[in-house]
Amino acid sequence: MSPLHPVVAAVTQRIVERSAATHAAWRERMEAAVLAAPARKDLPCSNLAHVAAGGGNDKSTLAFGASPNVGVVTAYNDMLSAHRPFEAYPELLRQAGRHVGATVQVAGGVPAMCDGVTQGRDGMELSLFSRDVIALSTAVAFSHDAFDAGLLLGVCDKIVPGLFMGAAAFAHLPLLFVPAGPMASGLPNKAKAEVRRRFAEGKATRDELLSSELGAYHDVGTCTFYGTANTNQMVLEFLGLHVPGAAFVQPALPLRHALTVAALEHVAAEAARAPAERRTLARSLDARSLVNATVGLMATGGSTNHTLHLPAMARALGLELTWEDMADLSAVTPLLARVYPNGKADVNHFHAAGGLAFVLRELLDAGLLHEDAPTAWAGGLRAQAREPFLVDSKLQWRAAPLKSLDEDVLRPVANPFAADGGMRLLRGNLGRAVIKVSAVEPAGWVVQAPARVFTNQADLVAAFKAGTLDGDAVVVVRGQGPKANGMPELHGLTPALTSLMSRGYRIALVTDGRMSGASGTVPAAIHVTPEAADGGPIACIRDGDLMRLDARAGTLEVLADLGSREPVPVSSVPVFGTGRELFGTARAAVGTAASGASFIL
Repeated sequence: MSPLHPVVAAVTQRIVERSAATHAAWRERMEAAVLAAPARKDLPCSNLAHVAAGGGNDKSTLAFGASPNVGVVTAYNDMLSAHRPFEAYPELLRQAGRHVGATVQVAGGVPAMCDGVTQGRDGMELSLFSRDVIALSTAVAFSHDAFDAGLLLGVCDKIVPGLFMGAAAFAHLPLLFVPAGPMASGLPNKAKAEVRRRFAEGKATRDELLSSELGAYHDVGTCTFYGTANTNQMVLEFLGLHVPGAAFVQPALPLRHALTVAALEHVAAEAARAPAERRTLARSLDARSLVNATVGLMATGGSTNHTLHLPAMARALGLELTWEDMADLSAVTPLLARVYPNGKADVNHFHAAGGLAFVLRELLDAGLLHEDAPTAWAGGLRAQAREPFLVDSKLQWRAAPLKSLDEDVLRPVANPFAADGGMRLLRGNLGRAVIKVSAVEPAGWVVQAPARVFTNQADLVAAFKAGTLDGDAVVVVRGQGPKANGMPELHGLTPALTSLMSRGYRIALVTDGRMSGASGTVPAAIHVTPEAADGGPIACIRDGDLMRLDARAGTLEVLADLGSREPVPVSSVPVFGTGRELFGTARAAVGTAASGASFIL
């Protein structure tokens, strides 16, 4: 095993130093709460009666017993394929609790919108804000102060970060995250993307497109590409907040059942320990944890959305994680995985080839992770670098395979797909932006072309269909930042832009909005900060301005004098419909993309 990489050590140290006061204050609050908990035993009788009233067969235990009471916060709904399996979890967990002398109550539910449904629709403008709503909903669920431990049931894009942010206010409790696993593989993602491209060009019918989509999204479980939802599960493994190996086990397998039961047993056992010995969430996280998660993001080619989520999650712990930190870690982290959109394989293939256990072991041995980082599970991060399996229906673990079972999908540190993680920070006279190049052909890393400026997705698509976008272009879509309209994903533009690239044009995207975790092949400078609604330089670009995106040099420039121009006001953004009128205060209070785009932190 190698010593800790000096860049990993240096980035961690500067996070610790800049966050010393705020992180210490958070930790002090949590430690004080550990000594005060569990509050349930001190509840007045009338309050406790309300806790027990909904307890069903566990009513007497809740009212008179001293056993741990585990609160469950669930993101279940039956529209999201990834969250449909959670329907059966409460009863499963209640039964498992009775076997270990614990009670289990659903403390509350959180909203869980599907970005796949809202892509290109008005509702997508609520997507990023839903993360903070989920955090607030998690806080409401746990605010009853009647729980000795908790389980957080969630998988998809904004849901896991939101659950994490809310749980950080209750980090005096033992807490684990419980996933549901990916759906079985369906139509290959590359084939699905090709039908989308053909449809955008008018070469495929709507029936063909719908058949393709149904073939890809065909069962319960997480979508199988390596987008934000599956990146969330990687992050939780690297944070040590899962039962080891829980991320990518499919929903219907007996192993998934066993992992879910193990999560309940674990937090119940921790709750029963003396306060000084209890493995709480606060005692399971620090700056090293966030650095480990960031390294995991880079090593696996994960979603660009986590350049928003990880800083916001860090802020919930009183830590400041910057894009500069993330870029520096990316520069020294080899890319070990090629999972769609960074390759042809899906997460089931990746898991079968060795999966996260293999990646964790490789990075630990290379000194790219803090092996001594605290985790919620006994055994530290090494314990996460194992594979779960069943022997006579009993859960056990074994070491990750020594070799990848498919080096087209998964490789060791000694033979990576690329020397760096491919997530880079761009600077220039537009401010700062993020780009992910791990799925972009090297020939597309530098694009210099005239600007084509749009203020909404529909106008861009219309220009593409009219043929007026043909030619080299840096396509600018502005007024899409968090303050302007909630920072929707612009994944719906991908078919048009990839079609232009397939015709031989040099194309790049520049936006103060987001792209999806499923995007990749189009060179895209995203999250431009300051955004147009803040009067950022992106609001000064005009059609025809020569622009240069250089991912090699880390620069994003408009080759024109912007200082003599007035920013074009962002004034045409609709604020009514699909509930957008309820989020005016969020748009007014939201922070920058670089700080995590939160309106509560």
